Order: sequence, then C-alpha cells, then structure tokens
Amino acid sequence: MVMLLCAKYFQRLAIPGPLRVLYKDYGTVTPQNFSNYESMKRDFKLEIPEYFNFAKDVLDQWSSVEKAGQRLCNPAFWWIDGNGREVRWGFEELGYLSRKFANILTEACSLQRGDRVMLILPKIPEWWLANVACLRTGTVLIPGTTQLTQKDILYRLQSSKVKCIITDDALAPAVDTVAAKCENLSSKLIVSQHSREGWGNLKEMMKYASDNHTCVNTKHNEMMAIYFTSGTTGPPKMIGHTHSSFGLGLSVNGRFWLDLTNSDVMWNTSDTGWAKSSWSSVFSPWTQGACVFVHHLPRFESTSILQTLSKFPITVFCSAPTAYRMLVQSDTARSYKFKSLQHCVSAGEPINPEVMEQWRRKTGLDIYEGYGQTETVLICGNFKGMKIKPGSMGKPSPAFNVKILDENGVILPPGQEGDIGIQVLPDRPLGLFTHYVDNPSKTTSTLRGNFYVTGDRGYMDEDGYFWFVARSDDIILSSGYRIGPFEVESALIEHPSIAESAVVSSPDPIRGEVVKAFIVLNADYKSHDQEQLKKEIQEHVKKTTAPYKYPRKVEFIEELPKTVSGKVKRSELRKKEWQTA
Repeated sequence: MVMLLCAKYFQRLAIPGPLRVLYKDYGTVTPQNFSNYESMKRDFKLEIPEYFNFAKDVLDQWSSVEKAGQRLCNPAFWWIDGNGREVRWGFEELGYLSRKFANILTEACSLQRGDRVMLILPKIPEWWLANVACLRTGTVLIPGTTQLTQKDILYRLQSSKVKCIITDDALAPAVDTVAAKCENLSSKLIVSQHSREGWGNLKEMMKYASDNHTCVNTKHNEMMAIYFTSGTTGPPKMIGHTHSSFGLGLSVNGRFWLDLTNSDVMWNTSDTGWAKSSWSSVFSPWTQGACVFVHHLPRFESTSILQTLSKFPITVFCSAPTAYRMLVQSDTARSYKFKSLQHCVSAGEPINPEVMEQWRRKTGLDIYEGYGQTETVLICGNFKGMKIKPGSMGKPSPAFNVKILDENGVILPPGQEGDIGIQVLPDRPLGLFTHYVDNPSKTTSTLRGNFYVTGDRGYMDEDGYFWFVARSDDIILSSGYRIGPFEVESALIEHPSIAESAVVSSPDPIRGEVVKAFIVLNADYKSHDQEQLKKEIQEHVKKTTAPYKYPRKVEFIEELPKTVSGKVKRSELRKKEWQTA
C-alpha cells in the first residue's frame, strides 16, 4: 500500500508534460502542467503516504525511468565553474554517488537516523550529494551559508546539537577553533584536495566507499531538515521541516509556479545556505525530473550571468530581485540573446515594477514573482496564463488558503490592509513547517485563531491578487498614515541616481514618525550636489506615489547593512535612528 501511494504520487506529479509551445507575445505563454489558475486551485489534491522519502520515492523512480529509456536525454545535474570544468550526472549517477556518500555518513561517521548534519559548502557538486545522502540515511540536514563567521558557526553548532559538519578549506579553520566548545560534534568531513588533521577527506573517502546502501524508510512526518532564519530581528531561529513538508510540499512550486517538465533546464542562483536552494535547486526541479543547472561563481557578476543565460540551454531562471536589478542596469544586457529561456521567476523579497518592466523590455520575458518563507512552500505566486499585475505577489498557491486578518484573526475584506495568514485549522496544510525547534513560545506566537500568521502585512484586491506592504515591524506610522517601505523604495528605484535604498521610520516631534530613506547612489551621481539631489529625489517620490509617503529625511550612504543572505537589515537602520533621537 505504501509503495502504491508513492507510485501514484510520482506518476501524478512527474509524468512528462506536453512539448512546450512558444509564444512571443507577453502574457500568452501556455502552462505545461495545468490549464489555468482556477482549475489548478480547484483540482489540486496531494495524498500523503505514511512513509515517504524523496531519495527513494522520487529520485530513484526517475532513475528507473531513465534506465528504461523513457526520459529525454537531459542531465539531472549540470554544473560548471567558469574555468572550463563541467560535471553532468543523470539520475542513475546521482543515485550511485549519493549511496556512496550515505555509507560514509553511516559507517565512517557512525551517524544514525535523526542525527543532525551541518552542511556549509559553496555551489560545488558535493553540496547536492550531501543533500541526497542525508535523505537516504534519515539524518537531519542543516545548511549554512559560506559567509558565516566563526561566531555564527559556534552559535549554530551549539544550538542545533550537530553531530557532523561538512565544509571546505575556507571554513575548516573556523570550525576547528570552536569545535572544543561543541560537545555533540563527533565527525568532521572536508571537501579538499589536501588532508587535514582531525577531518575525513570526502574526496578520498568517496573513492573507496561502497555504493550498496538501502534507503531508510522514513515516515512522512519525520524531521528532514532544519533551516536557520537569516536573523533580521534577533538571533536566528531554527525552522523544522519534515520529509513531506518540503519533499512533497514543494511539488507545488515545481509543477505550478515553475511549471517544469523533464525537458527543462532550471537555473536558480540562490546561496546554498538558504531554504530557497532547497526550493529551486533540489526538490522542485527534481520532483518534475528537470535538470538542475549550477554555475559556481565566486560572486554575482552581471556579465557572467548574462553570458551563461545566452550560452547554455537554460529554460527556467530564478533569481532574487536584487540580481534582476543588477542585470537590467548592465550596459550589455541588450546585446545578449536568450534563445532557450522561456520562464523567469523571482522570490525572496518584493520586486519593483520598474525592474520588471526593464527586464521585459530587454528580454521580451515577464518575471513571475512568488512569495513564500523558510517556514513554507509557495504561499502566493504569479502563474503562467494569469494576468500579471506588476508589484503584486499574485494569487494563493494551491497548497494554502490565504487570507488577510485583523489583530483578532477576523478575515478582512478586499482593499483592507492586515496580516497575511494561512489557515491551519481544522486541517494543517502540507508545505508548512512543524515548529521553531526548541522555541515553543515562538511557535505559539505565530498562531491567531485558525491561522498561521506570517509576520508580513498586505492586502488583497477585488480580483483576488495579494499585495505585500511590509514586515509587520517595518510599517511606518506618520501623522495617522500607515506607510510601507516597499512602496517608497519602489518609487525611489525609478530615479536614475539610485542604486539601492532602504526606508525606515525616523522620530519626529510633530508627526511622531516620518519616512527616512537611506540611499546608495550610482557612481555617476556621487559627485553631484547632495542637497540638490535630495530635493530632486523627494520631488520624484511625490510625483510617483502618494505625496504623504515621500521621504522627509534622506541620507546617502556607501552600502546598506544586510544579513548574510543579502536581505536589508531595516531593523538596524531603524534602531540607529531611534537611539540617536
């Protein structure tokens, strides 16, 4: 019965869709996996088997399809580094190598089901093998960004009680410095061409490890992974996900928002330390049998991104709004032709309508914005076949019943701003985290009546589209007006002098609070008269949006404070304003 349920799941989600039909007119691209939004939302249903493991029930199934010659000649994994090195694996080879890795975890590292493994690696093939190996062994994966400091690593190792860490030469010294303070840490694996005392060398161990491994038969609700939040307000929290919440839940992203089939090549530029990589570099594409494309770059560089999109047969591209903003500002963007690219999506933070329009003018493609959290799969999205309203998060995904709530949990009508909530009672939906690990009070604080409250403010319009206003603690209250920073930042970014901006509240003796904009100028404007430029920017915002939203205070700075995931720390800027008042 278990195998039957899993087989049904695989067949329903992953059968190759029809061949792509190409259109050049905006907004007329036909979805590959569904007819329209209404039928997708109405007909969506996902059975949850008692036992589920993504490695066995999805990846190994694709391997069988591949062996039978029923899958198009498309790699499962395609990696390049810009220096001529290239790796291509089919699902068969991915299975073979991940089983070897799994044996290293269980034999050399003596890890057992439920033990926690911290993974801090850049975009190298071993990161993907480690993900699958943890699935096969039932160990709990805890990814971390390579930008973590020694202090960050210590905090994560201690709070998560990690037993094994996997990293490279760059961070091994930092781990060694703090390892003695981490009583649970018993194994260390390094991806390196050289040996290091006290560490197992993964490359050497892979040469001799057996590929004979039986995947653990995990229950669907067993803990699969723990993700640390980026810590925009206070210490990072641990978010727990099960084998079904992401392993099954992210099928919504892959099938509907990304609209993938096994003929697609998907490139997601997210950092390996964040849940977005699990979203769009592991579960979503591989659920659909698509190819995961990876370009290992030391840093984000517009020309390299554009060249890669032009040179390789990438059909689906996912990146953060900041990245799209850098790409459209590139002088060479128009000179590239993206012959294979058909679908562009963005998530992580709201994308400015101006950036969407510039990308559309330069590429002929729309950007389909999605909204979700580390705690969830896709909450709202713009889907193929839908009219795109620039600046909107789109409509609720099939996974969730999304509403706008007041402070008492009462559902608000269209047009009224409130808290964005997901219904969790009487039936908790698939695709939602289990809890904040070791933090029951925080878990409880997210519940309001029958809803999980995201912590974001927004509203729904008359057509059912959702619009992001701000994080709940980012709202500015000035002279009785409620002002969200995103709408002001969207107006600011349209001014040619501005590279980046962040808007926060600032104390004012008359209005209580006023809008203050911290602005990073483009290089060509840094020599301009700053007082005159401030006035120009203020007048620009007054004309672009409601006049009461314009920034009464403006400060030019060299760079914005950001988390290691690249999100602007508005809380830090706001704290600075109010402390100096």
